[in-house]
Amino acid sequence: MTIGAYDGVHLGHRHLIAALREMAADRGLETVVVTFDRHPAVVVRPESAPSLLTDMDQKLELLASTGVDTTVVIKFDEARADETAEDFVLEVLVGSLGARLVVVGQDFHFGHGRKGNVALLREMGETHGFEVIGLGLESDPDGEAVSSTRVRAALSEGDVRTAASLLGRHHEVRGVVVHGAGRGGSVLGFPTANIDVPREIALPSEGIYACWYGRADGSTLPAAVSLGRRPTFSSSSRPSTEGRAPDAGAHDSNPRIDPPVLEAFLLDFEGDLYGEAARISFVERLREERRFDSLEELVAAMSADVERTRALLRGASSAPTSA
Repeated sequence: MTIGAYDGVHLGHRHLIAALREMAADRGLETVVVTFDRHPAVVVRPESAPSLLTDMDQKLELLASTGVDTTVVIKFDEARADETAEDFVLEVLVGSLGARLVVVGQDFHFGHGRKGNVALLREMGETHGFEVIGLGLESDPDGEAVSSTRVRAALSEGDVRTAASLLGRHHEVRGVVVHGAGRGGSVLGFPTANIDVPREIALPSEGIYACWYGRADGSTLPAAVSLGRRPTFSSSSRPSTEGRAPDAGAHDSNPRIDPPVLEAFLLDFEGDLYGEAARISFVERLREERRFDSLEELVAAMSADVERTRALLRGASSAPTSA
């Protein structure tokens, strides 16, 4: 077995699980990933807990795709946070799961105060009959360790290509299509699906992106996605009202309170998406979000964004970049 938050199930995680499966096969053992129902930092240090690269459903799907036999999800609450590393080993690894082999990264820490480490695991393994192997972290071609922190840093800069190279797939967020301001189709000529993404999920920096839109029926469509605060329609920067439909009012947003709005224009698609579960996979950042002085300038930019998205995704695969 292996233990960890496994946020993102990135290439470093996949490297470790692949090694785990190989070692388990040599010993005739089943493979188990032990993870948690929330990121431990949410309980231990909520004021600085990181945004999540995957929700629980995504994480379980990605872990299953690695070929691991079983994933065990443990509730992480204040009692678990206060539990000593020794008690965690005795309760979970020995008492509940009967560990015979534990494979973790060399820098793995666990238990109250993060006092548990590979050395402690080895010491307890000698007493309770399980082997412990600490692996070095997987590195990228530049020799930097692959980590969830690096993925989040790349996303914060809008560098979805680097994020994908670390994840082994396009960064994907999920949400439900909800009603928006209503100006996309009637005013601008680009009807968009507004997707309500949970606030705890990591989004790239604000801007315009070429993406894949995954539908509940399994189909995938190219989409030009705007992620931001609609500066052209904010009360402090309204464009000329000439040519604007009467119902296209300004959208006021407070960046300290409101999350960015994710709007997807699906290329060559007509239909009702309201209430549908959607998946957005970020392929390429096209440009930063900006305020336009007129609706005509905004529509021209949106047209260019759509055509660039079409060119970028034409013939490209919507599947993950690496299994």
